[in-house]
Amino acid sequence: MAPRPTDGELAILRVLWENGAATVRQVHEKLGRDTAYTTVLKLLQIMTEKGLVRRDESSRTHVYTAAETAQKTQRQLLKDLLDKAFGGSSADLVLQALATKRASQEELMQIRKLLDEYERRN
Repeated sequence: MAPRPTDGELAILRVLWENGAATVRQVHEKLGRDTAYTTVLKLLQIMTEKGLVRRDESSRTHVYTAAETAQKTQRQLLKDLLDKAFGGSSADLVLQALATKRASQEELMQIRKLLDEYERRN
């Protein structure tokens, strides 16, 4: 199982998932001025050691890519949350998510479609 990323590491992973491979400078530019360049560099070094990102050292400027897809990482984080906060209850998690933030009509349609597909398979 891959290590769980911190909030700062997740911000970097989102940049890599959205933009693909990137240098430290490119990640820093996408994150904005709130995060120092040296912080981004240090986080990427730690993330490489943890196996969250891969580093291509073939050129002078190192290029980083996410080691796992966004979907795989999100599922791992969600499973951890589901187990820890909701006692494994998917229904409780969904109900709390919908109670916390109003879903758009499009999101509700997607949820209905997923439920319909789930019922057909089971």
